[in-house]
Amino acid sequence: MDKKINIIFLVFLILIFFLINYSFLDSLLVKFLNEKETVMISRVIDGDTIVANNYSIRLLGINAPEKGERFYFETKELLENLVLDKKVELEIYGKDRYHRKLAYVYIDGINVNIELVKKGFANVYLLDKRKYEKELKEAWKNCINENKNLCEKSKHKCANCIELKDFDYKNEEIIFYNRCNFDCNLDGWEIKDEGRKKFIFNEFILKGGKEIKIIKGGGEDKENILFWKINGYIWTDSGDTLFLRDNKGKLVLYHSY
Repeated sequence: MDKKINIIFLVFLILIFFLINYSFLDSLLVKFLNEKETVMISRVIDGDTIVANNYSIRLLGINAPEKGERFYFETKELLENLVLDKKVELEIYGKDRYHRKLAYVYIDGINVNIELVKKGFANVYLLDKRKYEKELKEAWKNCINENKNLCEKSKHKCANCIELKDFDYKNEEIIFYNRCNFDCNLDGWEIKDEGRKKFIFNEFILKGGKEIKIIKGGGEDKENILFWKINGYIWTDSGDTLFLRDNKGKLVLYHSY
């Protein structure tokens, strides 16, 4: 009987220790799960993908412009200047569905992933692995304050008119409101998540004092409802960002959750 009580008490103490030290154990688990490797970078594919030893590496925590998008070449060039034909240290966290290694990249003590965000050549893109979340978000704030590249504020006459009235990411619905007393031509403006999902306004005018709702689905567009025709989810439950950009790619607003 005493032995059984002792076992129960021991289990209770272990549970208490676990609860008190959860963050410590979590960080310890991350430390053991990640893998470090020093490699020579032989190729830069784009602003967030590089190659070493014949395998691809996807930079974690960020998303850079794709080919055809604004700042694609500038981002790729910066990354080439930082790492091409140089030895870097990888902090690896498994692979993605394309079999690319997911990693934070370091050179001379600099976290390259964070550096790209800081310079305005990538936005924060946090999935399940949220290490360096604080540092990445601080880098984005720094970019916004310096008003450069992807963080450059729109000078469109309607940039201060359009406000985000409601953002229901669970039901994937967005409402924008034109608080000005004049109409705003949003043709070519785009809504984007942290990743690659994009909605582009096509010949759309948001009248002064009116609102527009964007819903995921395949219905027929109406005067006050537009449908984001896309397969799968748009916004992640673990956290995401809505970006609204004008027809020149300049930032009108963003909202993170």
